[in-house]
Amino acid sequence: MTSIIILIEIKYSEDRDVMYKLDDAIDYHYGEFPPVNLDYARMLEPLVKATDALARYDQMLKSMHNSEIMLAPLLNQEAVISSRMEGTISTMDEILRFEADYDDGQRNAENTKSEIIETILYSKALKSAQGAIEAGYTISQSLLKGIHKQLLSHGRGASKSPGEFKKEPNYLADKFKRNILFIPIRPEQLQDGLDKLFKYIEISKHITLIKTGITHVEFEALHPFKDGNGRIGRMMITLMLWATKAISAPHFYISGYLEDNKDSYIDTMRKVSEKGDWEGWCVFFLEAVEQQSIRNLSIAESIISLYDEMKGIFVSRLSSKWSVNALDFVFMNPIFRNNKFTMRSGIPSSTAARFTRVLIKNNLIQALEEASGRRPALYSFEPLMELVRI
Repeated sequence: MTSIIILIEIKYSEDRDVMYKLDDAIDYHYGEFPPVNLDYARMLEPLVKATDALARYDQMLKSMHNSEIMLAPLLNQEAVISSRMEGTISTMDEILRFEADYDDGQRNAENTKSEIIETILYSKALKSAQGAIEAGYTISQSLLKGIHKQLLSHGRGASKSPGEFKKEPNYLADKFKRNILFIPIRPEQLQDGLDKLFKYIEISKHITLIKTGITHVEFEALHPFKDGNGRIGRMMITLMLWATKAISAPHFYISGYLEDNKDSYIDTMRKVSEKGDWEGWCVFFLEAVEQQSIRNLSIAESIISLYDEMKGIFVSRLSSKWSVNALDFVFMNPIFRNNKFTMRSGIPSSTAARFTRVLIKNNLIQALEEASGRRPALYSFEPLMELVRI
């Protein structure tokens, strides 16, 4: 059984009183990016498998008329898992309960765990980036700074220079063994490294999946921010695949596979700098794309099947032209306050109130909190939660 490495990002001046050993540290691969003369023969089989699996997933995306509604749970899953990889522990239920109380951008977070806020910010930052690309912006240094600023705007990251590139050395360390595993590029050479990376993104003729994988590992090796690099780097995978039209909608999330194979993920990235093994990293990345495509497709198909099943039930039980509006609302908001359903589902308030009673009576939604004083009841659409809860 392999031990699970818990990575932390550290800056020497902040951790001067904690001893970290350099015995296993790998230094950044100066002068070796971008790679030349890649051995495509070594990567051919995993490339074919990854391309085929991603194409099958994308075919499902193309056939969906309302992917934003149907696949909203996948984004929440990604936010939870990607944040968890950095030691931010929250659950899908906690995130959705918190969002149920979100009100026009204002929320009382006084008694809310910082982990929940940080995970919510991951979803918001990724959605903002997707919106920017949809509006015509390219993946650029300024876009990443904007994503980073939003990602670290509250919680523990607020003190980690949101939206600014690092000015002091940082390291990746094994928290438990007190070992520094990787020494990213020095701050004084960071800008040159970033310029090379974004020039590579712009002009490289590498196959899209290869380019995306190489971009990810190079970004992580640069480690340009004081904190949040892992989350930003994984967001870039989704954004690049969508921006290059490898997928037709921005709903491919890879953190599940990377978390399940975290030791291999870290080891293969380190070997790029240690041994120049770009192909070994690409093989791992392509296997991640293949397996995550299969997983995402399975979850998405389950969600679609549930939606189709529930559509007939909602129409039958609610007997109204607003039945599908109610269904769409609970798919987008599987945990919700009753007042939000009444005010934001697009359904007349008296009809929405009747719907709530009918849905409870037929066990289609469950009460998590009964109404109390001015606080509305909190409900869960359990058929969907059972599919996506992690």
